[in-house]
Amino acid sequence: MNIVLAFGTFDHFHPGHAAYLKQASSLGDYLIVVVARDVNVQKIKNKKARQTEEQRKDEIEKQIKKFDIKGKAVLGFKGRRLSVLKKYKPDIIALGYDQQVDEHILYEELKSLNLKTKIKRLNSYYPEKYKSSLMR
Repeated sequence: MNIVLAFGTFDHFHPGHAAYLKQASSLGDYLIVVVARDVNVQKIKNKKARQTEEQRKDEIEKQIKKFDIKGKAVLGFKGRRLSVLKKYKPDIIALGYDQQVDEHILYEELKSLNLKTKIKRLNSYYPEKYKSSLMR
């Protein structure tokens, strides 16, 4: 079974998020969506999420069921970035078109964990309209 790992804040779910989940789920057999912890959102985005981490996780679970995706939503780890990779050992990591991740560094981190995970950068879905920062 191919496991796909997707990451995000998912603050107020919108059609761009839906497109991301659908694209990510099409890459493998089982999708694990890692929802950013409140403390990490504050650290990375330098602002608080409008919804709590539990509210955001619950919404993703609801959407996974709605879209009939085989998978689950989990909360990320507080501050330990590689822990989630160690735990789930994904076959594929699905990155959103605008996620600020250096793929070369990520490949090195995966290599240090002896993982042969592939990284796929997904397409945008009307980014001029459905982008969380614009929708605030």
